[in-house]
Amino acid sequence: MTEESIFIFVPNIIGYGRIFLAIISFYFMPTNYVVACSCYVTSALLDAFDGHAARYFNQSTKFGAMLDQLTDRCGTMGLVAVLAHFYPKYMFLFIMSMCIDIACHWIFLHTSILQGKTSHKFVDMSENPIMSVYYSNKTVLFIMCAGNEAFYASLYLLHFVEGPMIAGLGLFKIILFLSAPICLVKTGISLLHLIVASKNLAIIDINERKNIMKKAY
Repeated sequence: MTEESIFIFVPNIIGYGRIFLAIISFYFMPTNYVVACSCYVTSALLDAFDGHAARYFNQSTKFGAMLDQLTDRCGTMGLVAVLAHFYPKYMFLFIMSMCIDIACHWIFLHTSILQGKTSHKFVDMSENPIMSVYYSNKTVLFIMCAGNEAFYASLYLLHFVEGPMIAGLGLFKIILFLSAPICLVKTGISLLHLIVASKNLAIIDINERKNIMKKAY
């Protein structure tokens, strides 16, 4: 039987396409918001397709889950890095946002893998109830992720254009105001990732130390 090549699985090929589009978006972000937004949004939308492809073709892999997570995090990080350049007065907040997003999600994903979980979205009911709702309720997860992206995207677009006027306010400014609370909550959830993962990692450490001590005696 021929050995499978994980790297050419359909969902992973879609993932490579997402990365390619994100890189194009990064290149044009400082100068051409139309091209940048088109590529960025398309890359984000393909996130749904790779998940469906993984289930349809029975090609869910740890590599694919890691690729998906890293693409999401790096995509947002690239956008926020540009915002720090566009709005230097708030650079500290943008830097903190990037650090919280990357650090909290990385330790949560890494700890999940150490626990033998197949996805960073697997949450036991015995774990934090907020995390359980966040990952088990698709509507809540979509609103949180979409709202978070909408906040940064509207800030980006406002650097170039206000959008159609509605009741005396530009569309992108309205989106900014509506998505700001969601972004704040999403940041809190990211910090919750850190707390949950740290506790789980401590449990792994304790168990490993117990096993080492048992072998020593």
